Amino acid sequence: MVHSEDIGFHVIAHVHNDYTGKFGIPRQSGLVPEALSRIVFVPTYRNPDALRGLEEFSHIWLLWEFSENLRDNWSATVRPPRLGGNVQKGVFATRSPFRPNPVGLSLVKLEKIEEETTQGPILWVTGADLMDGTPLFDIKPYLPHTEAVPEARGGFATGFKDYALQVECPPALLALIPQDKQEVLLKILAQDPRPGYSQDAERVYGLSFAEFNVRFQVQDNKVLVREIAPK
Repeated sequence: MVHSEDIGFHVIAHVHNDYTGKFGIPRQSGLVPEALSRIVFVPTYRNPDALRGLEEFSHIWLLWEFSENLRDNWSATVRPPRLGGNVQKGVFATRSPFRPNPVGLSLVKLEKIEEETTQGPILWVTGADLMDGTPLFDIKPYLPHTEAVPEARGGFATGFKDYALQVECPPALLALIPQDKQEVLLKILAQDPRPGYSQDAERVYGLSFAEFNVRFQVQDNKVLVREIAPK
């Protein structure tokens, strides 16, 4: 058997959503289940036959590239943001994007398959943690009878399962966001998108969401939205 050290991947599709910048994207899939994304296949893979039977599944796995974190080197340890950015863990014990190979794996809910469009069949999914434009390498159905393990241990990540901050956003500012996107934005902010090492209560942070720039501070475990403005 011949093994190749350089395995080629083909991009089959791209993800499109309101996560227009790296800062603020949920750190795991499913944390913001209301967030809607669409998967648009590249011309070579716009064959409806490739999706035959996929509508029978409620969730799918996405295999994708950390396209905004490509680098030639890697580190054996990383500093998970949820641990304050001060504790080192082995890269293979984390979901860090800084890996030997820039490959991510996300579980999303398949909402519908839009079959007849000018871009071929489009998949609409919720709960993704991928930036707008992220390339996909593969899509696989999620099998709950073999892949759900209720008794599995979650390691150091278990302590942050229900982590969320209170968000205070003036109604006049929130009204600038389309109503169907307001809850998504509030949940993104509640997840505390700041870098783990940054705890400056006076610092004003900014993130890009849909067609807006959002500026906020974090004080006393509260996210205080200071400005929402169109890009």
